[in-house]
Formats: sequence, structure tokens, C-alpha cells
Amino acid sequence: MGKAEFLSPKAIGNRIKSKGLQKLRWYCQMCQKQCRDENGFKCHCMAESHQRQLLLASENPDQFMDYFSEEFKNEFLELIRRRFGTKRVHNNIVYNEYISDREHVHMNSTQWETLTDFTKWLGKEGYCKVDETPKGWYVQYIDRDPETIARQQELEKKKKQDLDDEERSAKFIEEQVRRGKEGKEGETSFFTELKRENEEEKVAFSLNKGPSTSAATSAKSSTSLGPSALQAATASVKRKEAGHSSESKEKKKKSALDEIIEMEEQKKKTSRTDYWLHPNIVVKVLTKRLGDNYYKKKGLIKDVQEKYTAIIKMVDSGDKLKIDQAHLETVIPAPGKRVLVLNGGFRGSEAILDSIDEKKFTALITLDSGRLKGRKVDVPYEDISKLA
Repeated sequence: MGKAEFLSPKAIGNRIKSKGLQKLRWYCQMCQKQCRDENGFKCHCMAESHQRQLLLASENPDQFMDYFSEEFKNEFLELIRRRFGTKRVHNNIVYNEYISDREHVHMNSTQWETLTDFTKWLGKEGYCKVDETPKGWYVQYIDRDPETIARQQELEKKKKQDLDDEERSAKFIEEQVRRGKEGKEGETSFFTELKRENEEEKVAFSLNKGPSTSAATSAKSSTSLGPSALQAATASVKRKEAGHSSESKEKKKKSALDEIIEMEEQKKKTSRTDYWLHPNIVVKVLTKRLGDNYYKKKGLIKDVQEKYTAIIKMVDSGDKLKIDQAHLETVIPAPGKRVLVLNGGFRGSEAILDSIDEKKFTALITLDSGRLKGRKVDVPYEDISKLA
């Protein structure tokens, strides 16, 4: 029977059937041909073209396997780099997107038997960071592009420069505050009494407009007022002006310092990360895959691996488990207990829980470490956990 014509119903039906993925058992990697059923695959294996490809492969099988393995590895890594970048992703998600291409290189023609073996090989060769969790294997692409490395170095340099500027400004503010306090302590006030040398003389003031009377009264007033009284009055006025100026400067300094502190707190509130695990905190297990013995049970984090995986020791049984942070939640203790801030600008600071606001889903804590020790702040529930 000859081949169907281009626009015939048979040809159209064949093209419709050939779309999409077919069964892997009826695919020939050497000829790169996909058959639709067992009969078609049997006919293909009996064809002369397939026999010639087998003869070529039998002469040097390692060369063909290395070629297919290299193609599979390059396309797999290119998909991770282009689609996910340097994010941490499950290996099965990447593999499902990779095989969605009808012309992809199949894994059964490479040197790796399973996806797990290929994932371990990527971590061993240094192409990706791999870690095993109860959900499976996760991969994270390591970008070694010179441009990317140079960009990261510039960002780190800029970040370090910003930190240096902040430290320099903080030291300058502290120095100004210290000088202001020292100047205020060094100022001393002296008070003198307003006395007259001669008690019999009277001090008289005249409001007449005549020139002769005004001159006479001015002469009398100048002679009647003693030099000590004038000096004391001028000295008191100067001291009052100096006191007002120092108080105004001190108010300005305090207001500027308060504004800088508020700006730092605002920056710290906006700096959040997608990971929150930290050693020596109490957490609760949320997954049922480990069994009912561990579900909703509390444990203590002993170690953190790759920022997202925790090694915990169960409080009741003492068993050690390795769990991803997606299956854990924080524990809020009673007021008055010590907690650890896990996220935000105060990350890593120890604090004391004062109260809980159930309507706003926040907690009022008093910082117990760092430069802002003693300050009371409001943080969300999920940003704190009980400290062991």
C-alpha cells in the first residue's frame, strides 16, 4: 500500500496522531523515530535503515552514549538556567518541562538510569547544588558566567560601601551627641545679687519731654545706678540667651537622631527573606508523611542546611528528623518567655514576648540584644518563635 497523499483524509489523520508525546517503549533513539504502536515499532526494527544504524552503533557504542549523554546534560542545564535561574526547584518539575519537547533526548539512551542518579551526578560535578528532602531531590543552578560573577561582585562591593557609610554616619552622630553632653555638663551658672552701694540715694525716672529735664534725669540715673548692677543685668541676659541657644541646639540634635533611628527601623522592617530557619528554636511539624507520631509535635532545631532544611530533635521521643521548612511552623510561647526574631530587620535578635494582638496578628516584643536593646517593637506572628 502506497503512502497517502498530502491532503487526503489518511494523511491528515496520521499528522493528528503524530502530535504530542507517544509511549517511550516505541521510540528509537538511534533513528530518532517515534512509533505509535507495537506493530509500527516492529516494522521499524525490521527496516534496513534501522539495521544500518545498529551496525554503526555496534562499532563504537561508547561514543554514541557519550554523545547522547552530553546532549541531555546540556539541554537540561540550559532549561534550568533559562527557566528557573538560580532558584531552588524540584528536579521532577524540570524533567517534566524538559520531556514536553517532542524532539528531546531520552534518558534511556544516556549513561544515567534514573533521574535521581542524574541529579546526584550534577551535584558531584559541581553544576548544581542538590539536597534531598522528604518531598524528593531539589536542584539549584550554579551560575559561573563571568558577567554574572562580575555583577555579583559589584553588588557586594556596593553593599559593603553602603554599610561603611552607615557606620560612618552612626559614629559621627554618636560623636556629636557625646560633644553635646560634655558641653552641657561643662556649663555652670553664677548668680549675683542686685545691690546699691549707697542706701540713701534714690533711683528716680522722669517721663518729661523737655531737653533739659531729660538730660538731667539721664545724668541722675547714670550716677544713681551702680556699675555692679549693670554688669549683673547684662551677664544675666547673656546667660539666658546662651541657655536658650543651647536648649534649641540640643532639641535639634535629638530630633535628628530620632529621625535617623526611625529611618533605620523602617529599613529593617522592609528587609525580609524567604527563609527563616535558625538553630536553637522550637518548631512544630505539619506533615503527615512522616507518620502520626510526629504530626503536630514539637521539636528543637539542631542544625540548618542550605537555609531551607532543618535537622530537628523531637521533644517527646528524642528522634532526629531532616525536614524542609515548608513542613514546619513557628511556636508562640506565653507572654514573658524568650523568643528569637526569625525575619525582618531584627533577624537574629533575642527578645521577650510582652503581649499578643490577635486582631492584627502581631506580637509586642522587647528586644534583649543588639544596639536597640530595650526597645519595644511590633512584629508578625510568623517572624518569631520560642527560644530553647
